[in-house]
Amino acid sequence: MGMALAPGTHADFEELRKRAVALRRAGLSLRQIRDELKVFNNDILNQLVKGVPPPEWTKRPRAKDDLRAKARELRLQGWTYDRIEAELGCSRSSVSLWVRDLPRPERRRTPEESAAIARKGWEEKLRIRDEERRRTKAEAKQAIGELSARELFLVGVGLYWAEGAKDKPYDRRESVIFVNSDPGMIKVFLAWLDLLGVERERLRYTVMIHENADVTGAEQFWAQLADADASAFYKTTLKKHNPKTVRKNTGDDYRGCLAIKVLKGADLYRRIEGSWYGIVLGADSAT
Repeated sequence: MGMALAPGTHADFEELRKRAVALRRAGLSLRQIRDELKVFNNDILNQLVKGVPPPEWTKRPRAKDDLRAKARELRLQGWTYDRIEAELGCSRSSVSLWVRDLPRPERRRTPEESAAIARKGWEEKLRIRDEERRRTKAEAKQAIGELSARELFLVGVGLYWAEGAKDKPYDRRESVIFVNSDPGMIKVFLAWLDLLGVERERLRYTVMIHENADVTGAEQFWAQLADADASAFYKTTLKKHNPKTVRKNTGDDYRGCLAIKVLKGADLYRRIEGSWYGIVLGADSAT
């Protein structure tokens, strides 16, 4: 429990304040003073150091100071919020906060100019967002590095249990069938089967795709990705077109789904199911 000062203990408070002030002037942060004096009540802690400025190192740097100064400079030159926003690539709310005390300039733009400025600002925002999106993905990708055999095994078990066919009490079928449209998922699943020593000769493939798509192109794509001969592919499954619906899965990158079946896979399925429940137990113990 944190220290509590009972009413009437003025002398105790003053003695504690002297120590707190000395620590503050020595360059300690509030957290460090709290830990040193064992005072965990924020109100009392603030009273102890009241009037003593915090050390410089505890002050957070204001990254937007330069932008703020530039925004004020542009406003004094007669620039509008829209122009400042587009020029500096910052939000309108920030511009408003920074320059709201300055005189409002006279409006001199045509509607077309206003639209062009707004469009430029929006395009700049989209560019910044795209850069942040790409940078985050690239950093996350780089952080993974090489996978160990155990890591790939665990990933594969989770991948199959999320996307693969599963045995049901009302529908007993201990078979290994994995279906997905993501080439990356297919590659990881195939690498996982290789890790488990499943021979490629035991694999059979089925392309499932909309009848209006590039069926031949999709068949060639999946065969190349799986590095499989045409003899390992079953007849392609075509989805009939419904004229009342509008297809969204169109474009050059639409190749349907690939189903991968492991022949004589009952034992492998049991190993997958058992491994998955082992992961569940491991997750319980980890928390």
